[in-house]
Formats: sequence, structure tokens, C-alpha cells
Amino acid sequence: METDTISAISTPVGEGAIAIVRLSGPEAVSLANGMFKGKDLNEVDTHTIHYGKLLDPKTNEMVEEVMVSVMRAPKTFTREDIVEINCHGGLVSVNRVLELTLSQGARLAEPGEFTKRAFLNGRIDLSQAEAVMDLIRAKTDRAMNVALKQMDGRLSHLIQKLRQELLEVLAQVEVNIDYPEYDDVEEMTNELMIQNTRQVHQEIERLLRTAKQGKILREGLGTAIVGRPNVGKSSLMNALVHENKAIVTEVPGTTRDVIEEYVNVRGVPLRLIDTAGIRETEDLVEKIGVEKSRQVLQEADLILLVLNNGDTITQEDKKLFEAVEGMDVIVIVNKTDLPQQIDMDELREVAGDHPIVSTSLIEEQGIDQLESSISDIFFEGDIDTGDMTYLSNVRHVQLLNQAKETLEDAMDGMNAGMPIDMVQIDVTRTWELLGEIVGDTVQESLIDQLFSQFCLGK
Repeated sequence: METDTISAISTPVGEGAIAIVRLSGPEAVSLANGMFKGKDLNEVDTHTIHYGKLLDPKTNEMVEEVMVSVMRAPKTFTREDIVEINCHGGLVSVNRVLELTLSQGARLAEPGEFTKRAFLNGRIDLSQAEAVMDLIRAKTDRAMNVALKQMDGRLSHLIQKLRQELLEVLAQVEVNIDYPEYDDVEEMTNELMIQNTRQVHQEIERLLRTAKQGKILREGLGTAIVGRPNVGKSSLMNALVHENKAIVTEVPGTTRDVIEEYVNVRGVPLRLIDTAGIRETEDLVEKIGVEKSRQVLQEADLILLVLNNGDTITQEDKKLFEAVEGMDVIVIVNKTDLPQQIDMDELREVAGDHPIVSTSLIEEQGIDQLESSISDIFFEGDIDTGDMTYLSNVRHVQLLNQAKETLEDAMDGMNAGMPIDMVQIDVTRTWELLGEIVGDTVQESLIDQLFSQFCLGK
């Protein structure tokens, strides 16, 4: 475990009212006190903030006018002494403060090292640490609520409960093996072992059922807007984003490249991608855009396929339906303000089970129905972020899938009448896999890799 004092800028780089340089470690207070002109920081109460000036001890020149917060262990984020230096938010100002802390003996923190120390010092477990980054990257209120619940320990408590249930099973098996002569100890039979592990298996399955929704809340829903040129794709993007992000004209082929933007649709973060109109073209630039559109089509989680109410269904439209076969698609009949030329019976036959939404983007009609359809497809209506524990981390999903398979192997062995001590191996492995989620049985190399993905200063 590292015992030196680290320092880093903890606020975004750029101009602003205030920037913060954070120090953590055994020498944080004394190091800050050596360059602070104001109160003696070694004597002040914990969790207090003090006005003063930072001086370069070598030249006695003033570096910055600051407010310094002092927080003493163990009631801090890292469970170490922490000092936060609040200075003016200019690029030069905050970098001068950081350089001064480093010249006084602090080490520049690695990405995520503050959170890593919180984990190593036992303040949070690994799943809570990962939730910190989810919280920072959250793009909607609901994604933030899910991250907050995980950071508060909701997933951790559930995993620890499942591990305890398996541990009790394993402990009773050990007692039966080591002390077979004791009559007052309940014998752990295969039937009893199946009964005790079935509940754990059911809870793991329930968690895995939330993984798709949790992943969407965490990473966003890759949503491609596709259709022939000039059907209203860019207008749809602008309507969802509530901003003119894409150029809209009556000239077909205006969009030559892929345009991306995040948008919040009823708590669902959509990574909205406006693509070039897919058609056969001799224009070299437009042809490149069409190829990019085809690639986006294959990678998207949701397709918004836009048609023109004022046109009949063309062969190009039918080819688009073939290209998105088997995918989640919402069909949008746009320009309902124009005289209807599209054959709705033919469209329903071509669209199959895909929902159809009518819009007039120029008159701002149909967007509410579209947003409702998107929410219904992936969340069956409203998203419950109150009592629900969502599984949103890819690492957690992989570990729970492995734990589920290992526990199923154990249950199959029990049903086949295998000896208890043989089945015990798979149950123990399940217990270890669950432990990797919260960091109880995880390798140091994995810990380093996880925290390296954090932003500097967190």
C-alpha cells in the first residue's frame, strides 16, 4: 500500500471561477502548511476551510490567493489526511499551485489514485469504486441515480449477502467432513445443498436480467437514424436534440458524414447518430458517407428508419428493411403535413412487428409518441431506479455469468448424486467469482487496470 503524499488537479482543465488542487497522504497537512501564509494548518480543526496566500518557500514570492480545506483521517474520502487548495480557475493559476505542491515533496497522483486509496484503505469496495466513474460519466438523471445507488453499496450488500449464503453452505459441508461422528450437526445432503443454493442462483439470474437496461443507462443506446435522402433524418435529430446540429435543406444528399450527439429520452441516454442518406450515388464524397452509414447500421442498438409520407415505398426502402432485419427498429413516417402517398397497408406488411410512428417534424408533431416507443422497447415503460438494483458494469456481468454457470455445474452434480466434497469445489468457485465483483478475491493487476481508466485527480 502506498504511504506517500499525492497531489493532482481535481477540477476540469479550463477557465472558471475556482479550481482545486487536492493532496492526500500522511504529509498532506504539513506540506500545505509549509507554503501557506495564514493560520497554522497543523493547529486548525479538521473539516475547516481557511483563507490565506500560497508562498514559494524558496523565494517567499506569492503564488496565489487561496482557500485551503483541511480534512484529517480517517473521516475523509481516502481515509488519509486530505488538503484541498481552492484557487482561481485559470490554466496558469492552477498549474502553478500544482507545481508548487510537487516541488515541496508531493508526488503527482496517477489516474484514479485517490479512489484507489479509498478502496485499499477499506472505505469502499471495488464495485463502489467503479460506481464513482459511472457517476462522473452519467448522461441522464436516471443513470446518475443508478450510479449513486451502487456507490452507496446497494450492489455490494446484495453480493455480500449471496456470498454469505454460499459460505454457510460450505461451512456446514466442512463440519460434516471433519466431524462425521457428531450426531447433533445437521447433515448436508445433496437435497439440502440444492435447496440452499437455488435461492442464490435465482438472485443471480434476476440481476443478469437487468444487465441490458443497466448497460444502456451506463453507456447510452447507440441509435442510428437511417433512410433515403431528404426524408427528414436531420430534422429528426434536431427535434430530439432540441438544437440545429444537422444541416436541413430540401436538397437530397446534404448530410455527407455521420453526426453524433447524446440526448436524454425519458431517462434513457441515446447516442444519436444522423447518417448520410443510403442510396446509390456517383458522388465520391456522398458515397463515402453512405458506406459509413452502412457500417453504423451494423453497430447500432436501435434503428430509427425514416420514410416520407409524401412518397410511395421504393425498392431502396425495402432494401433498408432487409438490412435491419432482426434488429430493434422503430419505423417513422415523417412529413404527415404533406398529402399521403405512402401505402400504410403495404408498410405494415413490410415493417412486420416493428412499431410505426407518424411525425410531422416541421409542425413538431409525433415526438412524444416516438420517445414513448423508444422507452417501451428497452424498459417496458418507465425505468425504476428506486428499489431496483441494475447491473451496468461489463466486468460485473461477465463475473455473474461465470458464477451462474459454475453454480449450475454444482447443482447438476448434486442432482447426479456426486459426492458433496466434489460439488463443494464448484460452490467455492462461485463464492470466489462473486468476491471479485466487490474486490475481496481480486488480483492486484486487475485493480491497477481498473483505476487507470479513471480521470486524473479522482
